[in-house]
Amino acid sequence: MRFTAKKLAVMAVLVAVSVVLVYLVHFPLFPAAAYLEYDPADIPILIGAFLYGPVAGLILTAAASVIQAFTVSAQNHVYGLIMHILATGTLTTVSSLIYRRRKTRRAAVIGLLCGTAAMGLIMLPANHFLTPLFMGVPTGAVDALLLPAILPFNLIKAGANSLLTFLLYKSVSRRVPHGEN
Repeated sequence: MRFTAKKLAVMAVLVAVSVVLVYLVHFPLFPAAAYLEYDPADIPILIGAFLYGPVAGLILTAAASVIQAFTVSAQNHVYGLIMHILATGTLTTVSSLIYRRRKTRRAAVIGLLCGTAAMGLIMLPANHFLTPLFMGVPTGAVDALLLPAILPFNLIKAGANSLLTFLLYKSVSRRVPHGEN
């Protein structure tokens, strides 16, 4: 893996934009689970993963997650960090692995759809096991929200961020250095 100074600079900007986005735009989608807040912070990370590949996507995910965990999402600490890395890491890795094979609009759509589905699925067991520990509630209370709130939330969040990434990617990619890693 070789990251040039220009690529690292672009990646740093993408992480910064991700942190600013989660700071400025975040709101709950389901009153029953108000802690599940939509934010567009995955968009710059997805763009970076499409530009530079899945490894870069994971690096961007980890960097943004750590910064967010100790600044704008400090109330969630390690729990938020782990959940963000699992959710965004899954979305960006699956999406960019598919897009990387054939860089077409069709591959981008398939990648983003598969990444969205994968994020929804991976967050079911993650919430089952981790949310009761963090929130100090019985597992049954969390499990009761898995299908009516948690799964739809993750699909809506990933779907919205995927759609916005699809709409923005070409415009952004024309303006930054990119290539295979």
